[in-house]
Amino acid sequence: MLECVINISEGRDGAVIDAVAGAAGSDLLDVHTDPHHHRSVLTVLGEAAARAVTAAAVERIDLRTHQGVHPRIGAVDVVPFVPLDALTMTDAVAARDRFCTWAADTLELPCFAYGPERTLPEVRRGAWSTLVPTSGPDRPHPTAGAVAVGARPVLVAYNVWLADAEVDVARAIAAAVRRPGIRALGLAVGDRVQVSMNLVDPEALGPDVATDAVAELAEDQGATVDGCELVGLLPRSVLYAVAKPRWTELDLAEDRTIEARR
Repeated sequence: MLECVINISEGRDGAVIDAVAGAAGSDLLDVHTDPHHHRSVLTVLGEAAARAVTAAAVERIDLRTHQGVHPRIGAVDVVPFVPLDALTMTDAVAARDRFCTWAADTLELPCFAYGPERTLPEVRRGAWSTLVPTSGPDRPHPTAGAVAVGARPVLVAYNVWLADAEVDVARAIAAAVRRPGIRALGLAVGDRVQVSMNLVDPEALGPDVATDAVAELAEDQGATVDGCELVGLLPRSVLYAVAKPRWTELDLAEDRTIEARR
């Protein structure tokens, strides 16, 4: 089975978010929305749901009027395919490549592929400068921009909020906490700041370890952790690796697992 965690550049218009999410039908597992990031993360199952969600988002979202704190290259910003159960990365790459061909042919949407050959941060840095689209037009879609289409293992998207800190402190902490298992940005989100992370090897480095690393760095900067936020879902094995008394503190729960929603 393939999971797809689609990031769309809309986090404020509930009617648009509902319409885009509704396109997935019964294959929708989760929707996480952030108005400050102006972004929603939709977790779906299968290639058909990923295509339906993408088509609905391209129809409804105009990137020309978009303003949000999270980096993005398109109305449908990221479409990563994730192998679950007995499927492999080869299966995910094949689904990614089929999606790129479909999006180019059907929606005239430029697609930048990532996965074994390059990372998502490399696509963000290089799109339209050092990188040309893998498929689709050689210019951005007039309203939808482009999309980064990936094949990757399971990761956990996770935010740690800070108190008594300005955004420069969050950025310094994000730079210091980055390592092979953590990608991190320091962001100003409304009147608060956060360290926004992708835990790319969550079996080895989970939310508890990441939060403790941020807390230690924050203490050195005179700041404190002021809450945690799981974005989307996480594998049950990652949840169970965290001491249960910490689940509430870390915004974790059994019903926030991939397995519980399938």
